[in-house]
Amino acid sequence: MIGYSQTSEPVVFARDCAAVMVPQGQEVTLPAGQTGYITQALGGSFTVFVDGNLFRIRGADADAIGKDPPPPLELAAEAGDEEVEKLVWQQLRTCYDPEIPINIVDLGLVYDCTLQKMDDGRRRVKVALTLTAPGCGMGDILVDDVRSKLESIPTVAEADVELTFDPPWNQSMMSDAAKLETGMW
Repeated sequence: MIGYSQTSEPVVFARDCAAVMVPQGQEVTLPAGQTGYITQALGGSFTVFVDGNLFRIRGADADAIGKDPPPPLELAAEAGDEEVEKLVWQQLRTCYDPEIPINIVDLGLVYDCTLQKMDDGRRRVKVALTLTAPGCGMGDILVDDVRSKLESIPTVAEADVELTFDPPWNQSMMSDAAKLETGMW
């Protein structure tokens, strides 16, 4: 699987670092000098085990744990809708639930994705997605992750990300590869 690694690599935070507690979704600051273990490095984000809890670290804060942030996205100036749409789907595949090592596309969480060209030539992306469980505390975090990754695409001016539970997600929505990966085949 592209962009996936599962480890138990020890880390020491080099600086205070914003983090999100998993699965509660509570934002916290982990202090400089704190020790922990990277349990997942997915799509430019990291899940770190610290003092009995899991925390999600954004790729932009990778330096706090001695890692490189993801490189900026590039797109040819003359790129057409097809190239932009391809990059949109690539970006969606870099979004992960921090507890499940499978991207949201293969999990079947993305229900719809459309691009609209705006009057100024830039694009608006509309995404409808769901969660594996309606009560998941990471919903807002996942929506923000999708929005920020899509808005980092050159020519994308706005990403409208809607969280929906209609229809409710179920395991049959997963790709065959995701079913194999999770043993749900």
